[in-house]
Amino acid sequence: MTHRVFFAIVLCCLTFPLLAQEAKQPPKKLVVKAARMFDARSGKIIEQPLVLISGDRIEKVGTAGQVAAPADAEVIDLGPAIILPGLIDAHDHLTSDPEDAGIKALAISVPREALKGAKNARITIEAGFTTVRNVGASGYSDVALRDSINAGELPGPRMLVSGPALGSTGGHCDDNELAPELAHSAEGVADGVPAVLAKTREVIKYGADLIKFCASGGVFSKGDLPSTEQYSYEEMAALVAEAHRQGRKVAAHAHGGQAIVDAARAGVDSIEHGSLIDDAGIRAMKEHGTVLVADIYNDDFILQKGKESGFTKEMIEKELSIGQKQRDNFRHAVQAGVKVAFGTDGGVYPHGGNAKQFAYMVKYGLTPAQAIQSATVDAAELLGWADQVGSIERGKFADLVAVEGDPLADITTLEHVTFVMKGGQVVKNRPAR
Repeated sequence: MTHRVFFAIVLCCLTFPLLAQEAKQPPKKLVVKAARMFDARSGKIIEQPLVLISGDRIEKVGTAGQVAAPADAEVIDLGPAIILPGLIDAHDHLTSDPEDAGIKALAISVPREALKGAKNARITIEAGFTTVRNVGASGYSDVALRDSINAGELPGPRMLVSGPALGSTGGHCDDNELAPELAHSAEGVADGVPAVLAKTREVIKYGADLIKFCASGGVFSKGDLPSTEQYSYEEMAALVAEAHRQGRKVAAHAHGGQAIVDAARAGVDSIEHGSLIDDAGIRAMKEHGTVLVADIYNDDFILQKGKESGFTKEMIEKELSIGQKQRDNFRHAVQAGVKVAFGTDGGVYPHGGNAKQFAYMVKYGLTPAQAIQSATVDAAELLGWADQVGSIERGKFADLVAVEGDPLADITTLEHVTFVMKGGQVVKNRPAR
């Protein structure tokens, strides 16, 4: 090789990276403006907002007079609409559908669950929920769904997932619909402190972002009672300590009063359902800063549509026994100052109806602004993503929704989202009918 050829090769090697850097395009600039914007921090409305977006992040937020739109920016003018942060559902089951309840669930394969999840992820984000916490799925189907969405292969919300929920043998998180000779247990079953520790480590190994466990019985399980505790305090405490040591938060399914108290004492981050919470549970949750995630809408669907969806007689009778109590106790907990985050138990009712819960949260104690905050800044704090989502602020993901109407005057407006953006990408932009 001559010196001239060698020099040419070296020059090319040095030049190509520089040319590549020069050819790299700057992040796309977008401007979203509308008549008004809900400020999730203050709970107030801002007039004539302008949101400048660079790539997938928010660069600037202000009024039209405060923020100058770059000349080359694409402008999305939503006219008379009101902009809000992308909504968050902190208790969802994207890989489940209501018609799969009871014995029928045993015939749903893990690949089928994952495909249902792909369908439900699209429906959910189009309803305005750009982030969900998926708390329980078979075979790590939610892990696969999360990873596919993150890879850009499927439309869907940002996801934090738990994989299989942990629980005791024969408890709510066990598949207990079969005869004993079939000898089947759900993959999350673990009894005793050593087994609970091993199972916690296992689900983290296979991709869980958080741990979900069943502290009490439930409505959609056979032969147990929602009021009874199913894990001991020692088992709960060991699980929580291990999960927190590995940087994972913990959600506890807990209907019964004693289960709520012990789970809060053990240090869980959230109580799911909380149907029978009493004064002792309220004290324990306030003392430990535990968040209540109560699904107070779906009682209507279960009682009105449960039978035709295939819910068993036992399931419906259980719901009849605790549904209204849950709503009344939610009001009591809110009045007592318990922290609340929005979570609906999607999959018990048809996906896409998540926003129907807002009206019930207002009916049972929250103001409209507080209800919206429970699905934005408060839910983001629970998920550990307060620096990424939950409010329209500089540096956060450009996750925006819009409605035509005033949700502070009529909270049901949120059931009819007309615009959805996730990470600077428009998912939906359809005027209301």
